[in-house]
Amino acid sequence: MIVTVLAFIATLGVLIVIHEYGHYRVAVACGVKVLRFSVGFGRVIWRHQRSPDSTEFVISALPLGGYVRMLDEREGPVAPSERHRAFNAKPLWQRAAVVVAGPAANLVLAILLYAAANWIGVEEPQAKLGTPVAHSVAEQAGMHSGDWVKAFSADGTQWEDVRSITDLRWAVTQAVLRAEPLHLMLTDLQGQREREVVLNLDKLDSKDIDAQVMRSIGLGAPYSEPVLGEVKPGGAAAKAQLRAGDRVLSVDGRPIADSTQLREMIRAGSPGTAPGGPMLWRVQRAGQTIEQTLQPAIVKDGEQQVGRIEAVVGQAPEMVTVHYGAWEGLSQAAVQTWTVSTLSLRMLGRMLIGEASLKNLSGPLTIADYAGQSVRLGLAYYLGFLAVVSVSLGVLNLLPLPMLDGGHLMYYLFEAMTGRPVSDVWLERLQRGGVAIMLMMTSLALYNDVARLLGLH
Repeated sequence: MIVTVLAFIATLGVLIVIHEYGHYRVAVACGVKVLRFSVGFGRVIWRHQRSPDSTEFVISALPLGGYVRMLDEREGPVAPSERHRAFNAKPLWQRAAVVVAGPAANLVLAILLYAAANWIGVEEPQAKLGTPVAHSVAEQAGMHSGDWVKAFSADGTQWEDVRSITDLRWAVTQAVLRAEPLHLMLTDLQGQREREVVLNLDKLDSKDIDAQVMRSIGLGAPYSEPVLGEVKPGGAAAKAQLRAGDRVLSVDGRPIADSTQLREMIRAGSPGTAPGGPMLWRVQRAGQTIEQTLQPAIVKDGEQQVGRIEAVVGQAPEMVTVHYGAWEGLSQAAVQTWTVSTLSLRMLGRMLIGEASLKNLSGPLTIADYAGQSVRLGLAYYLGFLAVVSVSLGVLNLLPLPMLDGGHLMYYLFEAMTGRPVSDVWLERLQRGGVAIMLMMTSLALYNDVARLLGLH
């Protein structure tokens, strides 16, 4: 819990400071007088100011945001001698630059964070795949359990190495977004018997990436041997006298290729039978082949009834340390930032028109949970998590909504097209509308957070 809270505070602190520093740095460069740089809202708990005429730096009690307050005639009287330093007196392009600098700082930060994670390196599963989803693009292409993806190509002539399953998923994502087929070079688990398959991703109905699309593509989970781990005393596996280390060879005469297939059979039962029915397991133990009858327990999973055996199914997948050189890591980081930005915008657009569930909207509780999890996995994972949130913050602030930076840019676009600023009356109306929209979004995100924690989503 303490790790989660500290990681959450660090996440918000870094992202807010960088966002507001973008506004601050460009404002100073444009000759605007900055009155206050605040991290957080509400009561001030720490302040520093070098002189009465310099910027006041403060930390406030509520750390869910921040602001840069600039000298502005719309917010109070400005001495004639200081008018040239007021924000509202600056040319349109300078005001726009100050506003866009905050989101831009978040996107630049994301590139640097992704690059640092790429340079440090992370432990990722090798691109050895389990059983593909039935009737999926991968199954139709001829992929099967134990395929090791070595390389990918857009045209079948120029190939790029696949270092891990993350590389493979990025390649699939890019191909879906471009509506192009993807060529894969495969071997068996020993790196032999090379062959090529083509995923016809150009024929998918959707050009977006979500859970449903990924399931229709159907790439298997990382390959995991069908070996039992810890067996819970008194559970279905223990009652069938199964033990940790048993390798499952077949269930009801059907050969088992990997743990993914085995888990699915446990959940759904053998073909033509209901979940929870007795199964004949054939396992290998200490060089001997043993047959045992097992009857899974029935549990409810959402609206479905599925089988459980109260044992760990499958070994951990083989891992590989993936890291990049200086230039490759930086260029890869730029691609990652662009891809996450476009995916975020697509998802927001789909939620707006009702094509994606509003359950995808997350708030501070989900961010805190993921922050704690990523810290426990290691520095590179936490940097990658920070990068994702930084991209989200940058993209969100560029939306054309009042109260956000994108809303101010819309005001400036109106001013550029008409030659006059938005009237005070309309500014007030738009600000009220913006507050209402932000309150609704915040409330929905918080509701989704609580629902996830309670298992309702």
